[in-house]
Amino acid sequence: MELVHWKQPKKSASVFVASLLVLLSLATLSVISVVSYLLLACLCVTITFRVYKSVIQAVQKSEGGHPFRSLLDRDISVSSESIRQLADQSLFHLNWFTSQTRRLLLVEDLVDSLKLAAVMWVLTYVGAVFNGVTILILADVIVFTMPLIYPKKKVQIDQHIESLRSKVEEMLKK
Repeated sequence: MELVHWKQPKKSASVFVASLLVLLSLATLSVISVVSYLLLACLCVTITFRVYKSVIQAVQKSEGGHPFRSLLDRDISVSSESIRQLADQSLFHLNWFTSQTRRLLLVEDLVDSLKLAAVMWVLTYVGAVFNGVTILILADVIVFTMPLIYPKKKVQIDQHIESLRSKVEEMLKK
């Protein structure tokens, strides 16, 4: 939440720009190409930094060692306990999702199933206009800009939302 609310602007900006670049590249390139380019960019930076540090150490005749030694020495192994905890959480969510899907698709409650049908019908139109990556790009921009814009334009945004909500309610009554 600190990233989205821009408590640390440098971190928020870097995460926002990085996520937007990944999503934009996914919109134009395949996933394999995007992952390859990201890894190539990372390798270019780290190899360049390593060579630079080696040259500086050779010129200054110092013993600085490997520039990434502290990162290489860190333990990044995943414990079996954390995997079990993640699996338990995933299992809980999967069981909830399958029971809800069964309940909705087998029409346990007619109103809820009709609501799902209406949402899916609307999503067919959304899908005809936008593809999934475009929706993710829009969501990324909204998530990072709304916490900045909303406090400043709260009154105008609330008026527009209320107007839209009343129009939707009026349309639903008809």
